[in-house]
Amino acid sequence: MTMPGSLLLVGGGRMGAALLDGWLERGLPPGGTVVVEPDAERAEALEKLGVAVKDSASDLPEGFAPSVLVLAVKPQVMADVLDELHARLVQPSLVVSIAAGKPLEVFEAAFGSDLPIVRVMPNTPAAIGRGISALFANEATGKTDRAAAEELMAAVGDTVWLDSEDDMHAVTALSGGGPAYVFLLVEAMAVAGERLGLDPELAMRLARKTVTGAAALLESSDTTPASLRQAVTSPGGTTKAALDILMPVGDEAGDDEELVGLGELMTEALAAAAERSRQLG
Repeated sequence: MTMPGSLLLVGGGRMGAALLDGWLERGLPPGGTVVVEPDAERAEALEKLGVAVKDSASDLPEGFAPSVLVLAVKPQVMADVLDELHARLVQPSLVVSIAAGKPLEVFEAAFGSDLPIVRVMPNTPAAIGRGISALFANEATGKTDRAAAEELMAAVGDTVWLDSEDDMHAVTALSGGGPAYVFLLVEAMAVAGERLGLDPELAMRLARKTVTGAAALLESSDTTPASLRQAVTSPGGTTKAALDILMPVGDEAGDDEELVGLGELMTEALAAAAERSRQLG
């Protein structure tokens, strides 16, 4: 991994730790990496990786000058973290934030609009290197800095660049929260199986393997999800009977004017998540 100078990661929670694991696996020198993580148990685990760990940003040496600053803390504590960093840091060369809902203007106010800043929305499959991250950069971010930010996030999965920062709200709703919707689907399928008389453990096993297997099939195929669905659905068959409940208008459910059933419910759910993302900003 080509990372000039030192890296400061603020936040060693689930996402921060996943990022760090990916970076180290790709060759990031642990000796040039500092992590700020107040949780004692997490800090101890991070120290075993060979990186330096501080309880808070206030514990950083005054005048500390990392080449790259990655902010992986919850949006609710970002203001306090930025205040602490402002008091300790010499301005880094690149700032990357994965805090949901926090727009670039928040970080430009803290570090200056002339500093390259990249806002990122990853998702939890990053924990196993199978995530997808959407990135958007401010005007000060040049080609080299964009490449550096992309390399950082590629350590935990695929990356995409957005044309508009406003799209980040929709991305947060779709892929940011998306894993939770899939997990809920598994829960719902298992409960439905129980209600049909299956043993709870068997119902959960069937639901889990069905969803993970279908996801693997989707990823390995160039076929569209609609075509894969149609291939499983025989006219007048059992799957069709279920889909008549989930999408009553059939294959026309892709039309915005015809969305009903699961499609309509998912649209309402993502709209609520996107609105909450705007409120967090």
